[in-house]
Order: sequence, then C-alpha cells, then structure tokens
Amino acid sequence: MTFETVIIERYRRRESSVEEALVEMHLVGVSTRRIKDITSLLWEAKLSAGTVSRLNGKVYEQIEAWQNRPLERSYPYVFLDGVYLKRNWGGQYRNVAVLVAMAVNERGEPEVIGASEDMKEDMVSWLSFLRHLKERGLKGMQLFIGDQCLGLIEVFIEIFPMVRIQRCIVHFYRNVISVVPRGKMKDVAAMLRKTKWLLWSSWKM
Repeated sequence: MTFETVIIERYRRRESSVEEALVEMHLVGVSTRRIKDITSLLWEAKLSAGTVSRLNGKVYEQIEAWQNRPLERSYPYVFLDGVYLKRNWGGQYRNVAVLVAMAVNERGEPEVIGASEDMKEDMVSWLSFLRHLKERGLKGMQLFIGDQCLGLIEVFIEIFPMVRIQRCIVHFYRNVISVVPRGKMKDVAAMLRKTKWLLWSSWKM
C-alpha cells in the first residue's frame, strides 16, 4: 500500500507539472494549435483544443478569485504603479498596461493587493482600479505612493480624499536623471543619494 501511494503521488506531481507547462505556454502567447503540435511531438498524442481551454479556464478562475478576494487587513502604506507588458491580444502582440497595487500591512509585511490589466494607463483605468480596491475593503491607509501619471492625482482626490499622497522617489530620480547631461550623471546621482532622506520626509505631491 505504501509503495502504491508513493507511485501515485509521483505521477500526480508529474501531471500537475505538465498542466502548468501547458498553461504557461498559453499565457505567453503560444496558440492552441501550436500547443497541440508540441504535445504531439512529445507524447505522440495530440491534445484537444477543449482540454487546453479547460486547463486555461481553471487558471482564470483562480486569477479572478485572487483579484476579487476581500482585503481584511489594514494597509498603512500603498504603492501604485503601472507596467507595460507584451501580450497576445486578438492574434497580435501589443503593449498592455498592468496596474499594480503593492502595500505594507499593519504587521509590516509587503503584499500585492491588486492587479488589473488594461490597454493603457490613464485616469479611467486608475479610477476603476482604485474603486475596485475600495469595494474589496481597502482601509487603514496613511500614505499612497505613486508617480505623476495622467489623472492619478485627481483619482486619489475623488476616491480617497482624506489620505496623503506622495510622489515615488524612484520615479523622481528617473525624471531628474533623464534631463541631466551625460557627463554630470554621476555627480547628480551622488547628490540625490545624500539628500534622499530629506526628500522622503518632506516632499509631498
């Protein structure tokens, strides 16, 4: 009985790894037809489109559950940013904006509390994203930290009017360095490092 249990568990892990690999191929943009061809070469058996869709459906259900989970803790500090990633959208690869909220909870632990995909980073997308965080129970905020992207300040004022906001110092450094002559970059970077604690403590957007 012990021997059989070990064997069964081994194959369960292998099956799980195969499923994860298939889902990962789909998420990075490999077409269903290409996945079927790959599985045919590896295992001499083509995977049906329905099987691939079923596996992807399981993952999307988990993603949706994570995106909509209640925020039950307090988050004094919330960091917001948008990143652009390549995504297979309607058969074409396009830049897609992913809005991300990372926070520090009352225990001092960092958490990614939300992420949302949109075609671009603008006022409408930030408004929808922050409303969703509030509906999920985001509370206890003392300070929001973010860049100065279009419309973000106005959205803060509408959704969380009583919470202080501060410009992200990393974005500030990048903005400064981008307009500094190449020959002066090292000097300016050293000056910014020396004054970092002043910027953190005194500069608010």
